[in-house]
Amino acid sequence: MAEKRTTGEWQALDRAHHMHPFTDSKTLAARGTRVITRAEGVYVYDNEGNKILDGMAGLWCVAVGYGRRELVDAATRQLLDLPYYNSFFQTSTPTQIELAQKLSELTPPGLKHFFFANSGSEANDTIIRLARLYWSLMGKPNKRTFIGRTWGYHGSTVAASSLGGMPAMHTQDGKNLPEFAHISHPHWYLRGGDLSREEFGIQAARELETKILELGPENVAAFIGEPVQGAGGVIDPPMTYWPEIQRICRKYDVLLVADEVICGFGRLGHWFGSEMYDIKPDFMPMAKGLSSGYLPIAASAIHERIFEVINDKAGMVHHGYTYSGHPAACAVALANIELIKKEEIIERVRHDTAPYFRKAMEQVTNGHPIVGELRGVGLLAGFQLVKDKAKRTVFAPEQEVGIRCREFATQNNLIMRPLGQSTVVLSPPLVISHSEIDELADKVKRSLDATAKLFGFA
Repeated sequence: MAEKRTTGEWQALDRAHHMHPFTDSKTLAARGTRVITRAEGVYVYDNEGNKILDGMAGLWCVAVGYGRRELVDAATRQLLDLPYYNSFFQTSTPTQIELAQKLSELTPPGLKHFFFANSGSEANDTIIRLARLYWSLMGKPNKRTFIGRTWGYHGSTVAASSLGGMPAMHTQDGKNLPEFAHISHPHWYLRGGDLSREEFGIQAARELETKILELGPENVAAFIGEPVQGAGGVIDPPMTYWPEIQRICRKYDVLLVADEVICGFGRLGHWFGSEMYDIKPDFMPMAKGLSSGYLPIAASAIHERIFEVINDKAGMVHHGYTYSGHPAACAVALANIELIKKEEIIERVRHDTAPYFRKAMEQVTNGHPIVGELRGVGLLAGFQLVKDKAKRTVFAPEQEVGIRCREFATQNNLIMRPLGQSTVVLSPPLVISHSEIDELADKVKRSLDATAKLFGFA
């Protein structure tokens, strides 16, 4: 099909019928969409044959790279044997069962039960309902409020957008759903002032205690946070942050949810970000890297002590999705996990490519006139763009510095994403090589240099 239409024809059809997520439709219609037709390794190709380095692994998800026959074959075999069946009617399929068992081996201790969904948004909606159900069964029905963080992202359903702390999403909806609250995000560079990173980490975490006391511990169900905030601009917390968060949750009997939708399956050089920060969650949503994005699948991991209460006392749990644990998606996830293990991709990220990536990004950004901070761990990087490095002053929102930088990256055939407050980010496939990192660094530098020149910096 792609070869039978011109770019203009594809763009006209797209403009006429397709509404894009997180997009200014009017601006896109005037510019015209880029039509991606194939992909291999860490590159995608548009219908005009341009080879584009995917610095975002799709949408943080294509861990093992594009074109992996092992995942395609797993889906094909399953679709031929059993293309679909649900798990509503007291039934399971082999791939559902095997994937749940496999995840119980990989996740932090105590996470032994898994509810399947299709996206991180649905996984978080599931956790909201199960946590409230748990507290009701425990005789504490008022413990319903979830506390998240500003610039946290947990999905875009109505409940998940209230759970997260993305300003534009809240403004668009007018107001959040009730029983959702937020504390500030732990971004030392913009919020730490004269404090050291370690001091700021403790101070930022203690905002949780203040919020719990304000709401009343008897009303707070859970705290949710990404080990490293992704869509908020790759905000990696000080190492003092998560231990203090956990201490506070235990003190006030508040459940802890570690959102691993982005950090899970090797992105930080560990199976899960919780390992790196020694987080011991009660619930853990996961998606994206679970199947490397080849088919939609997500899961909510549930601690055994919570499952036991629900199992013993709840009776019928009125929750589920038509495609929960789709057999082909589960087959792909199993093949993806096996491939990650077989090729020792996570070990390679931790000991080889992540350190090389970090050094390359440091060489690009050291002394750069508009980069105030390089953030990130593993194969995540965030570039804080500032107009005054001495004062740590970011560009005004209307200057759209991140969008301008992304446009230069697009011209350089690089996918780089603007996020958060004057930030551009990278999250390349985990299989990226040294030479591809070198190419990535060169394209990032050219994009940053062009942005600096646009805004009057030498």
